[in-house]
Amino acid sequence: MLEPLRQGLPPVDPTAVSGSASCALPARFEAVRGARTFTRSTLSQWGLDDRFDDVALVVSELVTNALRHALPDDARPCPAEQPESAAVRLHLMRWSTRLVCAVRDPSEDRPGGSFAPERTEQNCDLESGRGLFLVDAYSDSWGWHPLAGRLTGKVVWALFLLPD
Repeated sequence: MLEPLRQGLPPVDPTAVSGSASCALPARFEAVRGARTFTRSTLSQWGLDDRFDDVALVVSELVTNALRHALPDDARPCPAEQPESAAVRLHLMRWSTRLVCAVRDPSEDRPGGSFAPERTEQNCDLESGRGLFLVDAYSDSWGWHPLAGRLTGKVVWALFLLPD
């Protein structure tokens, strides 16, 4: 999963990850709150409380997009009566100078369709469709890649640079 994260970035030894945490999220919109709570707890354990606001905003957008656009119709989020499933997974990985938030989902579709991080007069006031604009604005970089091997779907990730 880490190989595409290194493309276009200075070399990173994947064995040098100083911390990683992961959680499965149910196919319910309440999972966004759970993802934020998980993020707060993890960042606190890593001494990165000061990064919570930006990271939590990005995590919220990535998880919301996965729940809204990447699940099959029969697993789309519904009110609380929807049975729990773990079709979406949040990963947080920390190196000494980087933090990566990655959300895995079962869809192989490109996130945001033909997203380009440019605002136009036609789209700047829309309520939906701004999630990836926010991810682009609050993270240092972001991207996605399809999963390989036995896993199907994709990972959408956002990178935050940390001070030395």
